[in-house]
Amino acid sequence: MSRKGIRPPRGRRFSLVTRWSALVGTLLTLGIGAALGLTMLLPGQPWLVLAICLACVVPIAVITIRSEIRPILSLFRALEGTVASYRDGDFSFSLHWPHNDELADLVAAHNDLGSVLRDQRLDLVQRELLLETMVQNTPVAMLLVAGNASRSGPVVYANVAARQLLAKGRKLEGMQLGELLQSAAPALSDALARGGDGLFSVEGSEGGEDEVYHLARSSFTLNGRKHELLLLRHLTSELRRQEVQTWKKVIRVISHELNNSLAPLASLAHSGAELVRRGQPERLPQILETIGERTRHLESFILGYARFAKLPTPRLETCEWSEFVARLASQVRFSLVGALPADPAQFDPAQLEQALLNLLKNAHESGSRPEQVELQVRRAHDVVRIDVLDRGSGMSDAVLTNALVPFYSTKRSGTGLGLALAREIAEAHGGRITLANREGGGLAVTLVLPLVAVPA
Repeated sequence: MSRKGIRPPRGRRFSLVTRWSALVGTLLTLGIGAALGLTMLLPGQPWLVLAICLACVVPIAVITIRSEIRPILSLFRALEGTVASYRDGDFSFSLHWPHNDELADLVAAHNDLGSVLRDQRLDLVQRELLLETMVQNTPVAMLLVAGNASRSGPVVYANVAARQLLAKGRKLEGMQLGELLQSAAPALSDALARGGDGLFSVEGSEGGEDEVYHLARSSFTLNGRKHELLLLRHLTSELRRQEVQTWKKVIRVISHELNNSLAPLASLAHSGAELVRRGQPERLPQILETIGERTRHLESFILGYARFAKLPTPRLETCEWSEFVARLASQVRFSLVGALPADPAQFDPAQLEQALLNLLKNAHESGSRPEQVELQVRRAHDVVRIDVLDRGSGMSDAVLTNALVPFYSTKRSGTGLGLALAREIAEAHGGRITLANREGGGLAVTLVLPLVAVPA
């Protein structure tokens, strides 16, 4: 009864009701005809006629009905078998029914269901194969741990990079994470114990350079049980490339600034010496004033780099917003939007003041009118949002992407440290900084700080 890929024929349709009605009618006609014939042959003996009719018609009816029901019962058993095959993941079987009736429709629907399940299973297998190939060939070490990784649960899955990193290529599935960490670098155990994402360094072999890794972790529930996914990414070579590029850029910026300052200073010194030689000292004060101005500019430039490189850990104080904003307003012009939060906050007032001074200075230099430079401080859930708003020219997508990168600047005389320093200060307080163009023109720079700041 079970065949592969066979569809029932589509000829003349006879429903089950029609077939069974014809069968019952035929049996009744046969019984009535036999009774009438026997009554004529055996008049006056009705009980004998009834007995003979039953003896002849009942076996014929039983045999006929059994012959009709047997294929239906076989079909039901075949349906039961194919459903069991579907439950076991085998969708290769389909059914055949020779008649064109309601059972043929049931068989066709069953075969269509098997075809859909078969196609879905094939698509799923292809997707799983693609995903497995991608996961196994990624350079990021991936570990799936049942339970909590901090409590050293069993390893459920590990890719090739994880096996190479933790077990020299051996299989990790089924092993306890605690056993693996005993032979791994202590820095990895410490990073897992701290919780959350982060960077850690592993001492290089044979006194080589330390290797830097990034640990990312994500928890989810699988089959009703908590699992944790650990991702270990090797960052040493990438950080080294970025460090080289950063140093090159720093050297170019400093070299450019020094050349721009030292060349005029040398020229002015030569001019001063020439004036003294000629006995024309009346222009010396102007030359000396220009030399002093260029020297102060160069000093400010170098101090900016030094301040960025040596940002100290924030010294948190409980500060009232009204006093802080009033001190800020005495140094730079801005309009306050909305009311200040009534509750004080914890932050380093000197560092936050420096960050906001840089942002407000940038707002004034953006082309915005001074009265359109605005400051807004508001509390949102468990954070404080500080917005510096202007109506200048805003930023292009390329500038927005690189604006927070140290030493990146679109200004001719800019150092590229203002926004980078503000970001460093925000992150040191456990917060972040975001930039977005405003509708109608201008830029919105937002500092988001936790209510209880935790130094990074």
